[in-house]
Amino acid sequence: MAKQAYSNESISALKGPDRVRLRPAAILGSDGLEGCEHTFIEILANSIDEAREGYGKVIEVTRYKDRSIQIRDYGRGCPLDYNEKEKRYNWELVYCELYAGGKYNNNDAENYEYSLGTNGLGSCATQYSSEYMDVTVYKDGYKYDLHFEKGYNKGGLKKEKTDVRQTGTIQRWKPDLEVFADINIPLEFFTTILKKQAVVNAGLKFKLYDEESGKKYEFVYANGITDYIKEISAGKEFTDVHFCETATKGRDRADKPEYKLKIQVAFCFNNEINAIEYYHNSSFLENGGSPDKAVRSAFVSEIDKYIKSQNKYNKDEAKITFQDIQDSLILVTNSFSTMTSYENQTKKAINNKFIQEAMTEFIRQQLEIYFIENRTEADKLADQVLVNKRSRESAEKQRINIKKKLQGNIDMVNRVKKYVDCRSKDPDKRELYIVEGDSALGSVKLGRDSEFQAIMPLRGKILNCLKADYSKIFESDVIVDLVRVLGCGVEVKTKHKDLTMFDMANLKWAKIIICTDADVDGFQIRTLVLAMIYRLMPTLIQEGKVFIAETPLYEITCKNKTYFAYDDKEKAQILDKIEGSGKITIQRSKGLGENQPDMMRETTMSPASRRLIKVMPDDAESTAYYFDMLLGNDLDERKKHIQDCGHLYLDELDFM
Repeated sequence: MAKQAYSNESISALKGPDRVRLRPAAILGSDGLEGCEHTFIEILANSIDEAREGYGKVIEVTRYKDRSIQIRDYGRGCPLDYNEKEKRYNWELVYCELYAGGKYNNNDAENYEYSLGTNGLGSCATQYSSEYMDVTVYKDGYKYDLHFEKGYNKGGLKKEKTDVRQTGTIQRWKPDLEVFADINIPLEFFTTILKKQAVVNAGLKFKLYDEESGKKYEFVYANGITDYIKEISAGKEFTDVHFCETATKGRDRADKPEYKLKIQVAFCFNNEINAIEYYHNSSFLENGGSPDKAVRSAFVSEIDKYIKSQNKYNKDEAKITFQDIQDSLILVTNSFSTMTSYENQTKKAINNKFIQEAMTEFIRQQLEIYFIENRTEADKLADQVLVNKRSRESAEKQRINIKKKLQGNIDMVNRVKKYVDCRSKDPDKRELYIVEGDSALGSVKLGRDSEFQAIMPLRGKILNCLKADYSKIFESDVIVDLVRVLGCGVEVKTKHKDLTMFDMANLKWAKIIICTDADVDGFQIRTLVLAMIYRLMPTLIQEGKVFIAETPLYEITCKNKTYFAYDDKEKAQILDKIEGSGKITIQRSKGLGENQPDMMRETTMSPASRRLIKVMPDDAESTAYYFDMLLGNDLDERKKHIQDCGHLYLDELDFM
């Protein structure tokens, strides 16, 4: 095929709705669900701006079954009539023109001084990317109606007199599947966004109706971020909630215009809960930017200064980091500015230099005053920050020690005692049998298929990993060896995330099979191995990699034919089946170490005839409860369980 010439006529520009429909990510951040969700944020922002100007204290949102969305506010109503200055109708500017809006001069105008929507993109981008959009406005005694389909207006502006005195704007739109890969915005997204907006717009009420579930929600915080901090802390804070606010002016650069800034900060310290959220002009700053830099700098500086002034550092001890503070900090900042520099249209971070500097200085001053006026609380939080610091440092040392024990590429046969490898190196075929003791090792080794089945014998009873701390766990050679053999590392769960050294891609096994005797000791070893995996590598259970090999309870012989029964019910069924066939011999199964290789192969090893129980993660909460109750430190709960349920197991224990 001949190539076309690259000439002046090769250059073209997207026009009209195609500017968004063909490149939604450029305006809305994504052509997937995230971009679809952002249309809601854009339209909601306009209603919030009206309410914050003092027009309307209620915003109503409806999530429809067909995935369309409606937002109604009770503001002044979006201007849609003819604009003499622009010589066009306002509805064309608002819904059909990118970079057109009424908030560009908010730094020196009376309207929308602290506006969330300033780029003039949101309404138009949402309309362009919708399958349809309907707009109804009540304003100046008139009702205005607009209808759009796939970015184009149908029928023009309809205007009629109305007796409705309530002003406001109603906008309903359905994101277009031709634009977005997914338009099924989950209900949780709406509840989360509306709650956050209620937090930072004190007294503004948000109502949500979900047509699909029939549920109604209402979000309002009379005292804004202070009430929200109290809600998060749930009464477990060890300092009072401290609130401070200020207003100031400044500029990002000497040659840039001066703008106004309002700052609100609320925080408390809590040993059990931590959370930090930043908002600017009502937008949740997921990535922070200027406020995050300010908070980190101010808190580290002032708390470090206080610790030094009170001689709380040990000799030659390293300085605290923000992580040490964050572990016990609940903080929300809520700022507003008449000029805002967002990193992009999705408004997830701001980068104003003046905002960062002003917030840093303000928070430092407030912390200094707070520490002077609240010496008892200052001592508490300083001590807690030092506890967090020393815990982090200890955890880091532990991580390094664990890594040293587990890392390395030396052949495991040379590193792990009694481990018997298989020939296959394919992790999709290899199976690891975890067995109890050397005696079981012998029979399992003779009964296995050495092509793909490997064996890891346990030496003695494994440590109870739910009661021991990590340092104790990784002193156990049995556990360390088992972790090495598995190959995927460990998930060490502490508040210091850097301790995790788990990688599912490094798992060397398709199946991890726990194989123990069918007696009390075997059950206990099985439970302890499961507890170890549950504590150190829960993802293996979630991914369905862990199995329990059922071993028969009875060996029944009749006329040189052997049957295996795995429980009493199955034994009875077999006896009924062979009754009258001759002399029947019933033998309680021996331990694995006493079984013949042929029996081991048939009952426990061969994929064609063995019985495996897959360990399922269906009820994580219940699993956590029973592991903790049976193996943890709650003695009273364990005693109660034995009293209530012990009789169910007495017969079996007596028999064994």
